[in-house]
Amino acid sequence: MTSPLLESLAAGFSGDPARRDLLDAALRDGMPGPRSERWKYTTLRALERRSFAAVEAAPIVSPDALAHIDAPRLVFVNGLMDSTLSRFEGLPAGIHLESAHRPQAGLATAGDEDARHAPGDDVFARLNAALATQGASLRVDAGVHVAGPVNLVFVGAPAEGNLAWHLRHRIELGAGASLRVVEHHLSTGPHRHLDNGALSIALGDGARLEHARVQQAADGATLFTRTDATLQADARYHRVDLELGGALSRHELNVRLEGERATLAAHGVLLAADRSHLDTRLGIEHAARDTACDLLWRGIGAGRGRAVFHGGITIHGGADGSDARLSNKNLLLSATAEIDTQPVLVIHADEVQAAHGATVGQLDPGALFYLRSRGLGQDAAKRLLTAAFCREPLAAIGDEPLRAMLESRIDAALEALSA
Repeated sequence: MTSPLLESLAAGFSGDPARRDLLDAALRDGMPGPRSERWKYTTLRALERRSFAAVEAAPIVSPDALAHIDAPRLVFVNGLMDSTLSRFEGLPAGIHLESAHRPQAGLATAGDEDARHAPGDDVFARLNAALATQGASLRVDAGVHVAGPVNLVFVGAPAEGNLAWHLRHRIELGAGASLRVVEHHLSTGPHRHLDNGALSIALGDGARLEHARVQQAADGATLFTRTDATLQADARYHRVDLELGGALSRHELNVRLEGERATLAAHGVLLAADRSHLDTRLGIEHAARDTACDLLWRGIGAGRGRAVFHGGITIHGGADGSDARLSNKNLLLSATAEIDTQPVLVIHADEVQAAHGATVGQLDPGALFYLRSRGLGQDAAKRLLTAAFCREPLAAIGDEPLRAMLESRIDAALEALSA
């Protein structure tokens, strides 16, 4: 039986038969339930009883709300590109940034074919492929080096009723190109909208991408985000994710190291406070020789928040010389918070180096006693230790202004815990 959620989302469909097939598959299989291994820690029962309307027009957002985000920037408000807030000055030659309108006919967007063969419980990937009509397109020509960051901004704004939107993005770097991208997911006020986004990334031989994603959605917002990246020979992808907001946020990061010596560093922080539910799922595939991944994640559970982390690494046959490392450490700051962590390492190759581990604990009483003996109050001592714990994934960021911005976002989120 189709849920009210799926029925309301399907009502906004407009596309060709191929995309209709994707939608019909999602409607046929329905929402994943508790028997789905990939969703066992994230229940969707409350969500599937809700209904959402399609976005017809985005509300006006004051430029002051984005004063802290420099150009160049491409801005979407409630899933619609806002030309008055977007700014393109400062883009060098060889970089192409635009809002790409997806044709109604034909599977023309990268990743659509993968969505057709997605497992039945990957309902939001199918919905995105079927319903998304626009998104950000960012291409860098071969050999072009972009010094400053390019900002992709996604704003959730209050509106009448609960709205849903689906955006499909593409980042492509030619051989030897380099780029820094910052994703901002923010709100201008309380709302309970649904944001279903997908990002496809392709890095050519020797390309370099630094990617930061800051998720600070409204307390009542629901976000489903999927990132799929492929790296060719000698490509390097360094990303940092800060999950700091939303009522329910799930991010699936899938990276395939296709070329020899391709390297991934994916670090992140999950701060689940109040009643928020933050779910991050990594799927890293080593498919070529001498590839490497370094996954460093820190989780915080406070109030009645729940953080879920799945770190999956697969080293395929023939990917000899691979080096895979995963560390997921978590802090429980309250007795009512919950953290679920699941590191998974599968190896089908010889002569590899691999290590993975996960812990869940509380602040060190000895460290707290030391700080209090130096004159700090209990709350201040806890904030200091927690901030140091969260900043570890940011240590490898070479861009000092970017690192300072990310640290300030973490500090503000931690400060709100004790407000």
